Amino acid sequence: MNPNYPVYVISKGRAHSNLTVRTLDRMRVPCRVVVEPPEVDAYARAIGRDRLMVLPFADLGLGSIPARNAVWDDAVKRGFTRHWILDDNIEAFNRLHLNMKPEVETGAIFRAAEVFVDRYANVGLAGFNYYSFCKATEAVPPYYLNTRIYSCILVNHAVPFRWRGRYNEDTDLSLRVLKAGWCTVLFNAFLAGKVTTLRMKGGNTDTLYQGDGRRLMAESLAEQHPDVARVVWKFGRWHHHVDYRGFKHNALVSIAPVAAQGVNNFGMVLVQKKSQAVTP
Repeated sequence: MNPNYPVYVISKGRAHSNLTVRTLDRMRVPCRVVVEPPEVDAYARAIGRDRLMVLPFADLGLGSIPARNAVWDDAVKRGFTRHWILDDNIEAFNRLHLNMKPEVETGAIFRAAEVFVDRYANVGLAGFNYYSFCKATEAVPPYYLNTRIYSCILVNHAVPFRWRGRYNEDTDLSLRVLKAGWCTVLFNAFLAGKVTTLRMKGGNTDTLYQGDGRRLMAESLAEQHPDVARVVWKFGRWHHHVDYRGFKHNALVSIAPVAAQGVNNFGMVLVQKKSQAVTP
């Protein structure tokens, strides 16, 4: 049970620590790893040359934006109407079920998310919430409607926008999609265990987040969307704060009625694994 839409992992400086690729390999989910030319040999040795999508540029100083747009173009040329684009620091995917967050071992959650969004004509972006943002002790709905989509994103090619700027590209695209009247779906039923920003070397950590990077990122978003975004100081560093309340009336538009057929778990079953005794 794997996704119908192609999965891309954009990566830089993490040939030997690419958590997302390792995670998808465990789940037997095929993906293309998107890299710049200077790193082809390193990534080829680590994961195989045939799995790479090599970009026609390197070190443009715009973070992952050029790579994201190249992925979009590639998926369109291959005839798909949507694509998945994932950060390279996701160490697990999980299903939130009865206040438990067991790790999933197949691509069923990707397929389930696709089937859900394909029922509607106006889902511009969808994705999985972060594992750390859904507490097992709290009641959360299966998904949030009309909010930001980060790091693990299913992109609808009908959206009349592309990635832009240098910072906060996911928040910026989410806001432009919502302002144009589209909906976004952030799944809580399915979660991405993304490593906290700045904990891993490589990626944007070495290029965008150093020095005043956090403040510049927040200020950039506030300049792009002064009507809903502002710069705040919390948790000992600069952040952006976005007010999504103005988009709560963006309503999902069904393509066709879905007949009730009971619960479809897409082949997923809950398995209790026995813990192995540790010999001192």
